[in-house]
Amino acid sequence: MQGNILIIDDDTGIRDGSSIVLKRQGFEVYEAATGEEASHLLQEYDFDLILLDLKLPDVNGLDFLKQIRETDQIVSVIIITAFGTVQNAVEAMRLGANDFLSKPFEPEELRLTVNRNIKTRKITLENIYLKEELKKREGDVKIIGRGNAIIQCLSQAEKIAPTDTTVLVTGESGTGKGLMARYIHEKSLRHSKSFVSVDCATLVPSLFESELFGHLKGSFTGATSNRTGKFEIASGGTLFLDEIGNVSMELQAKLLKAVEEKIIYKVGGANPIKVDTRIIAATNKDLKELVKTGQFREDLYFRLNVVSIVVPPLRERKEDLKLLIEYFLVKFSQKYNKKGLYISSDAMEFLSDYDWPGNIRELENMMERLTIFARENVIKLEDIDLSGATFWIKKDNKKEEIQDDEHFEKKQQPFETFDLMPLDEIEKIYVLKVLEDVHDNKTEASQILGIDRKTLGAKLKKWGIK
Repeated sequence: MQGNILIIDDDTGIRDGSSIVLKRQGFEVYEAATGEEASHLLQEYDFDLILLDLKLPDVNGLDFLKQIRETDQIVSVIIITAFGTVQNAVEAMRLGANDFLSKPFEPEELRLTVNRNIKTRKITLENIYLKEELKKREGDVKIIGRGNAIIQCLSQAEKIAPTDTTVLVTGESGTGKGLMARYIHEKSLRHSKSFVSVDCATLVPSLFESELFGHLKGSFTGATSNRTGKFEIASGGTLFLDEIGNVSMELQAKLLKAVEEKIIYKVGGANPIKVDTRIIAATNKDLKELVKTGQFREDLYFRLNVVSIVVPPLRERKEDLKLLIEYFLVKFSQKYNKKGLYISSDAMEFLSDYDWPGNIRELENMMERLTIFARENVIKLEDIDLSGATFWIKKDNKKEEIQDDEHFEKKQQPFETFDLMPLDEIEKIYVLKVLEDVHDNKTEASQILGIDRKTLGAKLKKWGIK
């Protein structure tokens, strides 16, 4: 499937004839005779290209074009106009149309125009990716998405970015909390200064204080030279404390003092060091619950949670899924030199039905595997199985296994009581299943799960598994 196309025209002959031509080209084609019908389809599906007649029975074509462009700047729009009304087509181009066809048009003219604009759209997506890569190198960050959930999140981030207030970013693993923290930094008045990240989950407790505050030579065994801590390095900029819920109670007290007073002491040092460091913390844990159980200091929680941003999970951003898949497809097509790669309609439907418990990190890893394993210029349904992935989707509020008699082996259902189990228990079951399948090879398991080996070790330790 080369892409989804929507034909909006009240002329049945135009719709039927164009549909036949485009389906032969491998496109998935949808039809609408009115603006109202088209609006319903646009809410339900993502389209790569739209053929739009300027004269519709219930809405002005130019007005409808404006509506399309208000919600989607990337979709290609080809205006269909009657012979002799080229002026209207020119006006449409000014309002955001990509091309136009004058009635009557030949099948070959339709094919050429559509293929040209589909190619242009792919180039646009490639340019978006390349610009994002360049921005990353320059320090600028953009979060991809156009759905209400992520737009509201970004709007909140942009409002608090210019302030110096402490921010707590929460959300499930893989949602992009670190990217959100960097986004806030880049939108802040501190954007020209350092953004320093500390993964609290992987730091050895005995070295945590040295990592954050620095140490003096000889202050402990192995301290062979003076060291500048992350607080001091990030002074004037932003310090991002990832997985803050993993910090021990003893270290929380020292962290609280530094956050409150903006003064630190190096390990082995007696002189106070003034720092101007903005703190952004992140966690996938419920800190309120940790406070109740005595595992997290209440005063530190309130100090960090001045403003809270919840990054939505991917299952609540399904309207962004196709755009993210295309973005990652371009990214890994470039990386592995697989030009012209696209996804079949059944594979796209398959991916869209999945709940993505690993969120964007899981999606990114999946798209990289699919790009690698694609044997032609199209990612097919069987390629998903070939990459070693097992998918589960919800149907009628029950967890069912995706199966395809032609391409998939029958797999044992591990989550028969999925909806009644705590998320941590589900994660534990899946992690252990992966470890079993790879014969306890933690490196391979980490790659499949989309986490680093230290994080996997920390999870196993938490569950009391050696």
